[in-house]
Amino acid sequence: MPLWRRPRTLLFLMAAAMPIAFATWSALLNNFVIEVAQFDGHDIGWLHTVREIPGFFAIGVIAIIIFVREQVLALVSLMLLGVATAFTAHFPSMGGILTITMLSSIGFHYYETVNQSLQLQWIDRARAPQTLGWLMAAGSGATLVCYGLIVLLWEPLGLTYTMVYMASGGLTAAIALFALIAYPQFEAPHPQLKTMVLRRRYWLYYALQFMAGARRQIFVVFAGFMMVEKFGFSVNEITALFLINLVANMIFAPFMGAAVSRFGERRTLIFEYIGLMAVFLAYGGVYMFGWGVLLAATLYVVDHILFALALALKTYFQKIADPGDIAPTAAVAFTINHIAAVFLPASLGYLWLVSPGAVFLLAAGMAGVSLLLALLIPRHPEPGYETILTRRAPVLAR
Repeated sequence: MPLWRRPRTLLFLMAAAMPIAFATWSALLNNFVIEVAQFDGHDIGWLHTVREIPGFFAIGVIAIIIFVREQVLALVSLMLLGVATAFTAHFPSMGGILTITMLSSIGFHYYETVNQSLQLQWIDRARAPQTLGWLMAAGSGATLVCYGLIVLLWEPLGLTYTMVYMASGGLTAAIALFALIAYPQFEAPHPQLKTMVLRRRYWLYYALQFMAGARRQIFVVFAGFMMVEKFGFSVNEITALFLINLVANMIFAPFMGAAVSRFGERRTLIFEYIGLMAVFLAYGGVYMFGWGVLLAATLYVVDHILFALALALKTYFQKIADPGDIAPTAAVAFTINHIAAVFLPASLGYLWLVSPGAVFLLAAGMAGVSLLLALLIPRHPEPGYETILTRRAPVLAR
């Protein structure tokens, strides 16, 4: 195959296409719902609860891949994300926003579930950390272009939410359609089980996924909302902050992949969780002690840099998994990751109305629990030696 038609190239194309719609949607969301639909903290919590419901049901991917190839499902889901994003601004009411968000979320979560599976199947284990880091950098680069255009053109051209959502969503859908037509159907090196897989020996991976989903939801839902609600960031100001994140990710993501390869999953995850505890405690201080906007913006960037280390969870699972377990376990893990996401945003939306600082202190506590779990990862995990509590054994414990 020529270079542009190889599986790895398709992974990079999809990595660039997805953020064009999703990151643009995220960048405009807080301003859109506050200015157009007059959302408060309670409303934004409900919006993100609805957005995460499809993630909770990502386990349905197992049933779909019985009849549809993972590659086809990924691209069709990507098209759904693009089309739904394109029509977001056409429904500026609470009910309309929730409905279109549900549709785009189905596309996003099913795409992400299958994409993670394809990455671990198509990328060689020895090169996985570095390649995953470069895939993250590619996604950041595509998003950087979108954010740059918003910052530069929003006011000079008088752009509207409708115009930007239509352009970004339409481009993502067009790229997905091109990839569906232009690329051959690639065979997986190992046949994937098409039944739900829950293995006792993967329990630590499941637990880390659950905590990652709970902790991440607090940041995704409330950190950006705080920048608009508390500090009054405009569309181009919040997008400029996202631009800084993107540049940081492009620079540091490949180094993060190299760090995982050099220091191992255990050390890099421990470093990430200690850093996240400090970030969330500082966020709480922004509200409780009136620390300024510069610190809040800096914390926002630092959190995104630390988030790049989350690829260590993927490579940890790749090292301990049976090759045929990757696809079904990706679906199960995605569902586990979203258990807390279904109820946390709405419930914490009420807490936000009373004490925003307490929301971030709760996130710091979750990072602390993740740190304790990361201490159980062996220095060199492998099948039969998934945690430091497990003795090395030639026979896998099911």
